[in-house]
Amino acid sequence: MLISRSKFFSTEPFYITENLQFSAQEVINKLSPFLTEDRLNKIQKVANSRIWDIEPVLENIYDRGNISAVMRSAEAFGFINFNVISPGEKFKNSKRVTQGAEKWLNVREFKSTKDCVRDLKQRGVKIFATDLNSDIDLEDADFSGPSALVLGNEKEGISAEMAELADHRICIPMNGFIQSFNISVAAALSFYHIYNFRLKCVQKNVITSEQIDLIKANYIFNSVQRPIQILKSGL
Repeated sequence: MLISRSKFFSTEPFYITENLQFSAQEVINKLSPFLTEDRLNKIQKVANSRIWDIEPVLENIYDRGNISAVMRSAEAFGFINFNVISPGEKFKNSKRVTQGAEKWLNVREFKSTKDCVRDLKQRGVKIFATDLNSDIDLEDADFSGPSALVLGNEKEGISAEMAELADHRICIPMNGFIQSFNISVAAALSFYHIYNFRLKCVQKNVITSEQIDLIKANYIFNSVQRPIQILKSGL
């Protein structure tokens, strides 16, 4: 069961109140006049380059600082959809923050591994789970289609359930005595590899004009001061 959507990212239509809603294009048209041309050009450039069909998944991560670090890396490499499987206990408190990354990601939170996997597979997303016990290297994985990369928790890695449900289990090759990376390092290395894989193996970014407009509308909404009041006023 999906228990939470990003407070910073809306799907279409944008619900302002129960009786007031807007399409992505309407949000763009109504709020764009309140931003500079440079800001709008930056938003357009970023929206055009977002990778819609690669989705990071964090399973049972306890430290919010680690989640924040992975979010920053995901945003920096151009991913937009980000999934979190929440543990049974509350996340460990951390003073570290996302440095604004959450504003630019579509973060979706799931109650259980099963719920997240079901959602991904219903949408035709192939699931790659990182696992130290796998003999398949990250470099040998095919990320040319819709794919999710699962990173497990700091102590135990992915759950037995995720290992069973994932389409593939992969590992990051290492040559030293240490056989595991910090989760934020593992995420950054994996995202960098996937980003370069897509540049080399996929001729152009797989994203529709509708998805670009949705991203653009959200980014404009999050960049304008008092966007709800502006939309309500009809300006």
